[in-house]
Amino acid sequence: MNEESWSDFEFCKANEQWYFLAKSIAEKEALEYGKTSSLKIVTICPSIIIGRLLQPTMNSSSLYLLSYLKDGLETLDSGTRSLVDVRDTAKALLLIYEKDEAEGRYICSSHDITTQDLAEKLKAMYPHCNYPKSSALSCPCHDSFAGGMPSMDMNSEKLQTLGWKYRSLEESLVDAVKNYEERGDLAV
Repeated sequence: MNEESWSDFEFCKANEQWYFLAKSIAEKEALEYGKTSSLKIVTICPSIIIGRLLQPTMNSSSLYLLSYLKDGLETLDSGTRSLVDVRDTAKALLLIYEKDEAEGRYICSSHDITTQDLAEKLKAMYPHCNYPKSSALSCPCHDSFAGGMPSMDMNSEKLQTLGWKYRSLEESLVDAVKNYEERGDLAV
């Protein structure tokens, strides 16, 4: 998946994925407006953002990661997820602001990992947490895909040509879990 990839509007509508549809429409409209005005529009498309939280409430990305650690789900949805550290996302935003040559869309993602591999990695780091017991489809929108969600590896090469670098997945996971502990969201 690269900067030429867009959410399928009809798929989003048919599966009531209104959040993804709204984000895609807004981004397309903003980029089109930039082409017809003197305003330079540059967008960053981050994957699932993980890391320390500054706000007092959990966001959906953090809840996604936290669900692996404490919900004890019976099943875990299958497929590949793309993750990026919140600090690396902030660096990407600053980078495109500072670079005159920045233009158009930029995918901001550092790690593609299967849900099973993410669960196994977290189990190795934090063995006493309450992990999902198995991998299976758990989201109605996944029914369209025989055998699970397709791999949607995100490609950040365009952003990397501007000098963007990212930290290891392990560092991001450790910092996120430590933050969840400090906030009282997780007892590890």
